[in-house]
Amino acid sequence: MKIIRLVLLLSILPCLQLVAQPGQTVNYTLLKPDRVFDGKEMHTGWWVLVKGKRIASVGEASAMKVPAVATVIELKGSTLMPGLIEGHSHLFLHPYNETSWDNQVLTESRAERTARAVQHANATLLAGFTTVRDLGTEGAAYDDVGLKTAINKGIIPGPRMLVATRAIVATGSYGPKSDVTDLSLVKGAEEADGNEGISRVVRSQIGHGADVVKIYADYRWGLNDATTPTFTLDELKTAVQVANTSGRQVIMHSSSEEGMRRAIMAGASTIEHGDGGTPELFKLMKEKGIALCATLAATEAYNTYAGWKKGIDADPASVKIKKNIFSAALKAGVTICMGGDVGVYAHGDNAREMLLMVEYGMKPIDVLRSATSVNAEVFELKGLGNIKPIYLADIVAVNGDPSVDIKALKQVTLVMKDGIIYQPNK
Repeated sequence: MKIIRLVLLLSILPCLQLVAQPGQTVNYTLLKPDRVFDGKEMHTGWWVLVKGKRIASVGEASAMKVPAVATVIELKGSTLMPGLIEGHSHLFLHPYNETSWDNQVLTESRAERTARAVQHANATLLAGFTTVRDLGTEGAAYDDVGLKTAINKGIIPGPRMLVATRAIVATGSYGPKSDVTDLSLVKGAEEADGNEGISRVVRSQIGHGADVVKIYADYRWGLNDATTPTFTLDELKTAVQVANTSGRQVIMHSSSEEGMRRAIMAGASTIEHGDGGTPELFKLMKEKGIALCATLAATEAYNTYAGWKKGIDADPASVKIKKNIFSAALKAGVTICMGGDVGVYAHGDNAREMLLMVEYGMKPIDVLRSATSVNAEVFELKGLGNIKPIYLADIVAVNGDPSVDIKALKQVTLVMKDGIIYQPNK
């Protein structure tokens, strides 16, 4: 008799599993904030319904059809936004007032730097930044590809990553350097020269997993450490041609007028820093659809580490330059990406750049767009940067209204990535 019962149980188990599986895979979450910033505009009285890893519907609460099985999360006083996108990050660096850049590259093992990067990735995610464009490991080889893979596999929590691996510099231009000329040191990026050499290195980095190619159009290697161009225009064009053939963008570091001119004429997708910008160059950027990632926060951090007391001391020359070029770029209508060069300062403090963008003259609503729909469009991130049906459920809630007071971005109450909640409602 017991044998018969066991046979019957085994025969119906597959049927029970077939019935249970559909219910297990459908997971609805209803988010009920005071308002929703959809990536472009602010809407009051909207709710967002998430199904699995995607947004199912969004709109007026009265028009929302909510399944009875949905988990409801009340977000009173909060604004719901798309997951923020950090445009210029270095997860393998930590603040230079803790350890100088040279010492991080030369004295911290790759294992230590990766361990730090894991913590940095988690801090970034919990701050509401569900995607980062990480622009160089600074001496940690291709370890950003491994970090990205670990996040994608769910081994560790962290943001989605676009990685640049080693980045590309002209021979002799980049650090670390030593007064002992015969000493061979680890470099913070990969050296390349000439069209053939650049082609090989671009292809090599792509082969090692680079999503984007970063190249330094200039650096502090001129006489008396002046910032001067590192590559010829033809060399930069070669990098763009090779990378674009593979469907990848080329990001160019540039802080001098001539370096920027060459980066623009070569066809960079974005220019990082832009300290050498002029009205003429910003006009060219606007015409060619090249975006600027101004990295305001890094400049202020450098000066703070050097002893500058903001609000007490006069603005240093580099801060004045940033204010001038940012204002000129806005006036010219250049597309502004949100990216602060985080790593120079603490990961998790990414919103610091957004607060400065407002301080330097950008409207809060435009800053929110910059960190969501604009970055998604410029970086060609499909299904991200907006809250709309079918888009991935990368969603952040903050206490207050950041379109009125941008400092609300510092008060994150919920972080969702792929429909999974990492930062519970506080």
